[in-house]
Amino acid sequence: MSVRVVVADDQELVRSGFSMILEAQPDIEVVAEAGDGAEAVAAVERYAPDVLLLDIRMPVMDGLDAARRVCARSACKVVMLTTFDLDEYVYEALYAGASGFLLKDVRRDDLVHAVRVVAAGDSLLAPAVTRRLVADIVRRRREEAAADVTPQRLEALTAREVETLRLLARGLSNSEIATTLFVSEHTVKTHVSNVLGKLGLRDRVQAVICAYETGLVAPGSP
Repeated sequence: MSVRVVVADDQELVRSGFSMILEAQPDIEVVAEAGDGAEAVAAVERYAPDVLLLDIRMPVMDGLDAARRVCARSACKVVMLTTFDLDEYVYEALYAGASGFLLKDVRRDDLVHAVRVVAAGDSLLAPAVTRRLVADIVRRRREEAAADVTPQRLEALTAREVETLRLLARGLSNSEIATTLFVSEHTVKTHVSNVLGKLGLRDRVQAVICAYETGLVAPGSP
C-alpha cells in the first residue's frame, strides 16, 4: 500500500519540487497540494493522507495552527518544513503534535526517507539539529515554568520502560536500543508502545520531550 502524502507550501516551486520527488517513488503517492494552511487542513480532511508536509510559515492560516488542527482531528502525521534549523515556530510545532521537521534544503533521499519513517510511526529524531531543538524546547519551558508534566508521571512505567524512554530521548533507534538492552527489536517496539500508551503521548517526539521535562534526561547529556 502506498504512503499517501499532502504537500503544503505557499511557494509553488518548492511545493511542486517536493511533489515530483515523492511521486517518483513507487511506494509514495501525493494525493494533494496546498498553498496555505487552510487548504492543508481541508486537504487532510478530504483525502485522509498518512503524512502532511507542512510549511511552517503560511498565509491565511499559518503552519502552526494548521498542525494543531490536523493533529487534533486526525491520525495524519505532520512534518514541518522550515528554512531555519532553529525556527522559533518549530519549537511550538512539536508541542502541537508534529512528528518532526525538515529543512527546505533537505536532500532528495532524506526527504523520501523522512516520509517513509514518519508514515511507519517513527519520528525525525536522528538529525542532531532535532535533538538540539528538543533540548532547547525543554530548557525554555522549564525556565518559564510552563511545563505541566511532573516526574511522578513516570511512576506508571516499569524500570525497563523507563530505560527505554531514556534511550529514546538520546536519539537511539529501535535497533540501537535493542542492542543496548540486549533484547529483540520486537521487545523494544512493545516497550515503546507501552511508554506512549501509559503516558498518553502521540509519538516518539512527545516521548522525548516528556523525558527532558521530567528530568529523566538533562539537556546536553550524552
